[in-house]
Amino acid sequence: MERTPESLRFQAALHLAETGVRLMRQNFRRRHPGASDSDIDALLRSWLRDRPMDAPGRVVPNPSR
Repeated sequence: MERTPESLRFQAALHLAETGVRLMRQNFRRRHPGASDSDIDALLRSWLRDRPMDAPGRVVPNPSR
């Protein structure tokens, strides 16, 4: 099966998202060294749900496309 440029970009985006989650998990481990695995999972779920660093308002299209 031939991979299209779109599928490769999507795969790269998924990989970056997974990497970001792994990095944040490590960050929570450093910030909360005594936390259990379930505590870290709860912090991570909360972080993902709250969409930190996301701008308020509507999405604006990229003008370069």
